[in-house]
Amino acid sequence: MAHPIPKPFKWSNEFEVFYANLDDEHRGLFDGIFACGEANTAENYGALVEKVKTHFANEEKMMSSSNYANFATHKQAHDEFVGKCGGLSAPLSDDNLIYLQQWLVDHIKGIDFKYKGKLN
Repeated sequence: MAHPIPKPFKWSNEFEVFYANLDDEHRGLFDGIFACGEANTAENYGALVEKVKTHFANEEKMMSSSNYANFATHKQAHDEFVGKCGGLSAPLSDDNLIYLQQWLVDHIKGIDFKYKGKLN
């Protein structure tokens, strides 16, 4: 189910997963995608991809150490997204910017919300 993309594309408490480090990283992902929309450069896109990889590693570490039941499925979604990101380059098309926005919104609300209260 596609969730509405916020306009402007900024993190708000509607995306809160109640783990301060993950919420901070999610804010950074919103900021990174927003930056790509403002200045569609290889530098901004490269910074976004690094933020994505760092966040996924941190989130996966928390899920693994908590024996989170949906870890494998969640990691697969991360891996597929990183693969898709690897096939993109700046300047990003409008369609690709929308894809990044929609993926992040849907992933947090549809997948990340499932681990609320289940991680250490």
